[in-house]
Amino acid sequence: MPPEARPQLQTYIGLFLVTLATLMQQILLTRIFSVTMWYHFAFMAISICMFGMTVGAIIVYLRPKVFTVESAPRQLALNALYYAFTTIVSFLVYLQIPFIGDASLLGISLLTLSYIVVSIPFVFSGIVVSIALTKFPNYVSRLYAADLIGAACGCILLIYTLEWTDGPTAVVVVAALAALAAFTFTLATPTGPLRMLALGATVLLAIGAVVHTGMVRDQRPLIRISKVRGLDNTGNRYERWNSFSRVHVNGDPNQPRPPVGWGLSEKTVSPNVQIPQLGMAIDVWAGTVITKFDGDLGPVSFLKEDVTNLAHYLRPNADVFVIGVGGGRDVLSALVFDQKSVRGVEINENVLRATNEAFGEFSGHLDRHPKVKFAVDEARSYITRSDERFDIIQISLIDTWAATAAGAFVLTENSLYTVQAWKTFLQRLKPNGVLTVSRWYYTSRPGEVYRTASLAREALREIGVSNPRDHVIIARAPRASGMPGKFGNGIGTIMVSPSPFSAQDVATLQREVDRLGFELTLTPDSSESDVFETILSDADLTEFFDSLPIDVSAPTDDKPFFFQMLRFRDFAKPLTGSFLDPNKVNLESIRMLGLILITVFVLTILCILVPVALTSGFGQLKGSLPLLLYFLSIGFGFMFIEISQMQRLMVFLGHPTYALSVVLFTLLLGGGVGSYLTEKLPQGSGDGGRRVALAAVVASLVVFGFVTQWVVEGFAGSTTAVRIAAAASILLSMGLFMGMPFPIGMRSAAGRAEALTPWLWGINGAASVTCTVVATVVALTWGISASFWTGVAFYLAAFASYIWWRRSGGG
Repeated sequence: MPPEARPQLQTYIGLFLVTLATLMQQILLTRIFSVTMWYHFAFMAISICMFGMTVGAIIVYLRPKVFTVESAPRQLALNALYYAFTTIVSFLVYLQIPFIGDASLLGISLLTLSYIVVSIPFVFSGIVVSIALTKFPNYVSRLYAADLIGAACGCILLIYTLEWTDGPTAVVVVAALAALAAFTFTLATPTGPLRMLALGATVLLAIGAVVHTGMVRDQRPLIRISKVRGLDNTGNRYERWNSFSRVHVNGDPNQPRPPVGWGLSEKTVSPNVQIPQLGMAIDVWAGTVITKFDGDLGPVSFLKEDVTNLAHYLRPNADVFVIGVGGGRDVLSALVFDQKSVRGVEINENVLRATNEAFGEFSGHLDRHPKVKFAVDEARSYITRSDERFDIIQISLIDTWAATAAGAFVLTENSLYTVQAWKTFLQRLKPNGVLTVSRWYYTSRPGEVYRTASLAREALREIGVSNPRDHVIIARAPRASGMPGKFGNGIGTIMVSPSPFSAQDVATLQREVDRLGFELTLTPDSSESDVFETILSDADLTEFFDSLPIDVSAPTDDKPFFFQMLRFRDFAKPLTGSFLDPNKVNLESIRMLGLILITVFVLTILCILVPVALTSGFGQLKGSLPLLLYFLSIGFGFMFIEISQMQRLMVFLGHPTYALSVVLFTLLLGGGVGSYLTEKLPQGSGDGGRRVALAAVVASLVVFGFVTQWVVEGFAGSTTAVRIAAAASILLSMGLFMGMPFPIGMRSAAGRAEALTPWLWGINGAASVTCTVVATVVALTWGISASFWTGVAFYLAAFASYIWWRRSGGG
C-alpha cells in the first residue's frame, strides 16, 4: 500500500464526528416522526436512514474515478459539508409535506416523498463513511473503531441534547457537528476556501442552536412541529422534549368545561358539572388531562363516578400504587376516596415536571400533599425493587402511543402487559389487594379485555391460584360521557386479586354499577360471555385461541406485544368484522409492516444487483458470492442481535433512556474496541487468527444468549446502578466480538477485490435496512429470543462464508 494511503489523524476525528451526527440524527428522526406521524410509520426512520447511507456507498462504488485515494481528503470534507447543509434543508422541506396517514394513492405518495426527502442527508453521510472505510483498507480496523465509537457517543449526546433543547433545534446541532467534521477533514487538505466555508457553517449553526434554545425555553420557538403539521395548536402553553417523548400542554386554565374522563357515568354525572382542565399530549396522540385542584375535593368528586375507579369502593383506607401518573388524575381520584396513601410512578420526568412544576399552581401541587409521593421510574422495575405492599395497584389506559426511543425499532411492545409483569404486581399486593386495569371495551371489539383476562389467568396461575375465575371481576361502562365521540364508548375495568373475591365484594360492586349505569360483565358467579368463561377455565386454550380471528393469548416478556393482536400471517385479510382495537391504527400497522417488508426486500435486491449490472456485469458476482453472503450475514446478524437485546433489556433496565444509552452505547463502544483489536490479526495466508476470531464471535454470542436471560432474572430486584453495570458488562463483551467481522471481511476483500469494497459496504448497509423490519417480524411472530438466535445463525453463516472465500482463493 503506498504511503499516501495512510489516513491522517484528522480523518479519524472527522469520521468520528460524522458517525456521531448520523446516529444522533437517526434516533432523532424516530422522535420527530413519532410527533408528526403514527408510530408504525416512525418505525421506518432507521431503515430509511440506513438506505440513504447504502445509496451513498453505491455512489462511491459506481464512481471510482471521482472517489480515489488521492481525492479522499477533499471528498470527505466536501460530502461532510453537503451532509450538514442537506440536514437543515431536508428537515425544513419535510415539515412542509402534508401527512395523511392512510393507504390512498395520495397518502402513500406523500409518505414516500417524506422518506425520500429525509434520506438525502444520509446519502452524503454514507459517502463519507464509505470513502473512509474503503480507501484505506490497511487501516480499516482503526477507522471502523472510530466509526462505531462515534456512533456510540451519538447515543449519549442526543439524550443530553434533548434534555437541553427541543427536536427541531437538535437537528441544527446535528448539522453543526457535520459541519465541524467537514472543517476537521479540511485540515488534511491544502484547500483554504473549503476550510473557511466549513468553519463559517460550523459557527453559524452553533450560534443558531444556542439562540433557538433560548427561544425554546421561553416557549416561543421559531418552529413548532405541531403547528407546521397542521394540528390544532390553539391555546398552546407548554412544550418540552426528551430522548423518548415530546410533552405538550394546551388549553385555557380559566375556562370551566365538562370534565374529561375515561369512563365517567352518563347516569350520575350532571351535565352542569364543569371544571377547568388542561390537555396534555405525549407525542401529540397520547392524551391525559391536568385538572384544576385547590385543595377542595368537592369540585372533583365526579371522579368517584368513573368506571376506572371502582376498586376504591372495594378497598377503602387503602395504600394505592398508581402506574402512569400523567396529569395526576388517578392520584387525585385516590384522594377523593380518602385513601390512606398514594404512590405515583411516572416514567416520563417531563410529564411530572409539567403537572407538578410548570402547572403546579393549577394542579394543586399534588407532590406536596401529605398523602402523596411521586417517583420518576419505570413502574414495573420500581415495584420489583420495592418491599412495600399495596391494597390497590391501578393502571388506567396506559398505552404505547408514546413510543420510547428504544421502541422506535419495534412496534408496540409494552412491559406492563405481560404475564411476568402481572405476576409481579399481584405479588406486591396485600392478601386482599386488587390490581385494577382499565382498557377499551366495545361489545363488538372486546379484544383488549379478552387479552387482559388471559393475562389475569396466567398471572394467577403463576402465583399458585388453581381457580382464576374466583379472583377476577370485569365491569364495563357501555357509554361514558367523559370522552368525545366514538372514544367516549366502551371502557372496561378488570379487577384481579390474589385472594378470591367475596360475596360482599360482588354485592358492593353490583350496588355501585347499578347506581352509575355500568355493567358487571364477569364475576365469580356470572358472565355475559362464554369467551370469558373459557379463558378463565382450567382447559387447554391452544385450539380456542387459534379459533378466534385475532390473537388474545397472554403476552409474555419474550413477546410483549399486547396491542398487536392481528397475526402477521393475516395481514392481507380485511380488518372489518374482527375483534379490533377501537382506534384500529395499532392493528393496521401489521399490514403496513408487511408492505414495508416487501419494499425493503426489493430495495435490498436492487442494491445488490444494480451496481454490479452498471459496472463489470454479473460475471464478477460469481467469484464474489462468498463475500456477498459474508457481508449480508454480518449486516443481518448485527441488527438482529442489537434489536433483540434492546427489546430484552428495556424492561430489565427500567427506563427507555437507559435502554437507549446502555444498550446502544455499550454495544457500539464494545464493537469499536473489537474492531481496533483486529488490527493485530495477521494478514495474507496466515489467517488462522481471523478464523479463530470469527469462531469466537459465534461461540460468545451463544454463551451470552443464555447469560443474558440469567442476568435479567437474577438481577431484576437489584438497584438501578447494579442492573446497568450487569447489562453493560454483557453488552460490552458482546460488542467486542461483534465489532470484529466487518474489518476482518474488508481487509480480506481488499486482498483480491479492492474495487468491490464500497459495494460490499453497501451490501452490509442494505442488510441492515431489511433487518430493522425482518427482526420485528420475527419478534412479533416467534418472540424476542427467536430474533436473537436468528442473529446468531447469521453470524454462523458469516463464518461459513469466510471459510468458503478463503478456500476459493480469497485474499
